[in-house]
Amino acid sequence: MSAMFKALENPNYRVWAGGALVSNIGTWMQRVAQDWLVLTILTDHSGTAVGITTALQFLPMLLFGPYAGVLADRYRKRVILLWTQAAMGICGLIVGLLVVTGVAELWHVYIAAAALGLAAAMDAPARQAFVSELVGPEKLSNAVALNSASFNSARLTGPAIAGVLIAWIGTGPVFILNAASFVAVIISLLRVKVSQLEPATPVARGKHQFLDGLQYVRQRPDLTLIMVMVGLLGAFGMNFPVTNSLMATAEFGMGPEEFGALGSIMAIGTLAGALLAARRSGPRLRFLLGGALSLGIFTLAASVAPSFWVYAVVLIPVGLASITFLNSCNTTIQLSVEPQFRGRILALYLAILQGGTAIGAPLMGWIGTEFGARWSVAAGGAVVLVTGVACVILVSRRSEKTLREHVRNVWTRRRPAEAS
Repeated sequence: MSAMFKALENPNYRVWAGGALVSNIGTWMQRVAQDWLVLTILTDHSGTAVGITTALQFLPMLLFGPYAGVLADRYRKRVILLWTQAAMGICGLIVGLLVVTGVAELWHVYIAAAALGLAAAMDAPARQAFVSELVGPEKLSNAVALNSASFNSARLTGPAIAGVLIAWIGTGPVFILNAASFVAVIISLLRVKVSQLEPATPVARGKHQFLDGLQYVRQRPDLTLIMVMVGLLGAFGMNFPVTNSLMATAEFGMGPEEFGALGSIMAIGTLAGALLAARRSGPRLRFLLGGALSLGIFTLAASVAPSFWVYAVVLIPVGLASITFLNSCNTTIQLSVEPQFRGRILALYLAILQGGTAIGAPLMGWIGTEFGARWSVAAGGAVVLVTGVACVILVSRRSEKTLREHVRNVWTRRRPAEAS
């Protein structure tokens, strides 16, 4: 099998990846349906309302994600995932039924977004760390990249399907279809052969376990750099549901099909970035920094796009840059963090990333509503570019070679230990 897909040699990973792909398509369909429902049906193109909905969906990761990481290190990840995936499916089903019956109101969507966010906060650290149990350290980097490729393959098709379905049958059935898609990932979890997993030793109950994780990050300059960059880029550069919805409707006056197409077009770039990452054997600092700089540059270019289709095309390199940055962050953490800390550090990473999105989404929505959609996109791009430049200067002063060698040495030191 090609080196790009070597993780698929593992039967457990193939089962998991198949179920996850179906669920991811449903998730992207619901994201488009949710934004369209709030923006055009429950409000009069309120970017602020879309921003609040996004914030409520991601805020639980900031509040409860670190505790979820402790749970992921303490309990069986597969069992956690069975419960969280079922809960997220129920959230989609409830909203779908409310919309179909014609009784949905904005506050219903707010509550459902918060509930979905809580389930996702419990799910994310366990799901990320579960990959290492499926494939082991030798294929972990490839599996992380293929997970991203699966997610972005769904991103390529899900929004386009949602756009057509919204125009044809409305938003409610799209929510219900997403709820049904969670059945696939639950079946895949039940089919995973537990005897073939490579679980880390569970961490016993103890005091200050989350604080121990924070202390671990403080002792690692590479992880500290990642956390700072992820927080700023998540808050200002990755609020695509808010900025794309405003650009499609308020700036260019497009309908649900075109809005859905934006997500699919952007996924061309994110999928390409994920597949390129699958060819790399490990984390590289230059991809992390280059991804951040490119994201800022192309986001600024998107803010001055003269037409809808020019804006859509510019989203391809935006997606490529964003996934290059995120994959570099995720792979560095997965490969260099000690197994007993992996759940907590991944939880902290996701809390900062999604918490940043939760904080930035209302601000981006408010800027778009008050000053225009282009200003919202431009403001995010400017912050990302300044962050990237500042981090390049910082790394050059502290010696890029030192940080890169630190990552490589820690990774090399952990691999034999994990493989034993």
